[in-house]
Amino acid sequence: MKTKYIFKGLIMSLLLTIAVSGCDSYNEAVIENLNVSKEFSPIELTAKVKNQTTVELNWSLKQDQVVDHYVVEFSADDPEFKTIFKTINVTQDQLPVQVALEGETVYSIRVKALSTSGLDDSAWSVVTATTLSEQIFFPIQETDIEGTSVTVRWTPNSNVTQISVAPGGITHTITAEEKIAGVAIVTGLSGDTSYTATLLNGLKTRGMLTFTTGVDVSTGTVVNPGDNLNLLITQAAAGAKLYLMPGDYNAYIGDIVLTKPITIRGVKRYDKPLVNVTFTAAAGASSLSLIDLDLDGTGITNSALITVSGASSTYDDILISGCKVHDYTRALISANALLTKVRSFTVDNSIVRNVNTNVGADLIDFRATYIADIILKNSTFDNCSTSRDFVRVDAVAPANSGFSGTGLTTNVLIDHCTLYKVSNTAAPKRILYLRFNDNASIVRNTLITETTAIYTNQSTTKEPTFAKNYYYNAASFMDGSINLNKVDAGGIVADPQFTNAANGDFTIGNQTLKDNAIGDPRWIK
Repeated sequence: MKTKYIFKGLIMSLLLTIAVSGCDSYNEAVIENLNVSKEFSPIELTAKVKNQTTVELNWSLKQDQVVDHYVVEFSADDPEFKTIFKTINVTQDQLPVQVALEGETVYSIRVKALSTSGLDDSAWSVVTATTLSEQIFFPIQETDIEGTSVTVRWTPNSNVTQISVAPGGITHTITAEEKIAGVAIVTGLSGDTSYTATLLNGLKTRGMLTFTTGVDVSTGTVVNPGDNLNLLITQAAAGAKLYLMPGDYNAYIGDIVLTKPITIRGVKRYDKPLVNVTFTAAAGASSLSLIDLDLDGTGITNSALITVSGASSTYDDILISGCKVHDYTRALISANALLTKVRSFTVDNSIVRNVNTNVGADLIDFRATYIADIILKNSTFDNCSTSRDFVRVDAVAPANSGFSGTGLTTNVLIDHCTLYKVSNTAAPKRILYLRFNDNASIVRNTLITETTAIYTNQSTTKEPTFAKNYYYNAASFMDGSINLNKVDAGGIVADPQFTNAANGDFTIGNQTLKDNAIGDPRWIK
């Protein structure tokens, strides 16, 4: 028993000694400075990808830390930094810093601090960033596009190896001279074809462009400004393609009677040949294509641009594409031939101005002649059919050599068009004056301004389908108080903020219209 109590006493004495010793340690001085031999590493290091291929770096210092500068190293698809792609020096007041890199690459990025007071460099702080596809191609110019070749341009002296073009699997290997200049000509293309060109560095994409080649003049007959267009058309074979070089065609002015299918096309989209004629599509002229032309009706009295005259005939497609059409006092197209059918009339990517400015017709005017499809898209109609209807299709019954009521249908589509001061000077004139027994119409993505017109007040016009249309100073399109008016209940009123409508510049300033891609696409910039 005595031994046990002696042992307990010794333990208590030992614990008391330790406790006293622990209390004495609190009297030592506080350490205010660490004795370090190198700089602290950057903290909170981040890397954000901006604009596809630019990386924005940012980081923080330890409190009260002052460094001379930082070294930033980049390695491409190499997390072990065996090969350094780029090195930069950055001071603290340059943060955040943006660094332009190449696309489609996983970059490992490391940063270290260098001392102002002789300390060793800090340890590296590391972060990664993956860049997206980049675009170092410059926008393609129309003057760089030919029928079988294209000139493409990119940032000079960039790391690039080849250009791939599809469709067709065409590959152009970039020479050292082309790389430095940032210019190459790709050949072996087909005319009038939509292509995508991809600029590559090895397997990585550095840029993409889409373009459509011009006409390949080897597929038709080249016409020059001094030639007599009427004579050449008369001499041409059925299905001929006449390719007009830029210039004014004034050797013949007046009406050209067509008796065969034909294509008349400008060679350069950006320099359209000026043609001062009208066309009469007589029997045998089963199709007509007018492409990339400047069609001028000045001085031609009371005439439509196109007149369909062949009785008891069948026409396929009548096309106006990429044209400027102006100053024809009567219709854009007039068709009153008996027992005659037309498969389609299309206006695409064109500007039609000051057409049908007298009271003699309607802008698109089908009377006895049956039309299956009227398609107006990606086009501008400026000051047209000022006191008449915009689209007219009459109901001529079989007893009067027409086709209304026979089960045939006329379809009208107006899509991505800009209409300014059309059918405006008499109220109310109609955009869709459709009286053919069976009809259907769609108006979408279209901008209509400065007109008193309505869509229709005809009981025979079926209810149109409307989608995403905008109006300004054109209240009648949504006015239910007008008798029999077929209104666009979902239409939206907004000022498009045209740049200079009076002079034909309909570039829109309204961001909402831009975002919704309303109207003729050429005016969305």
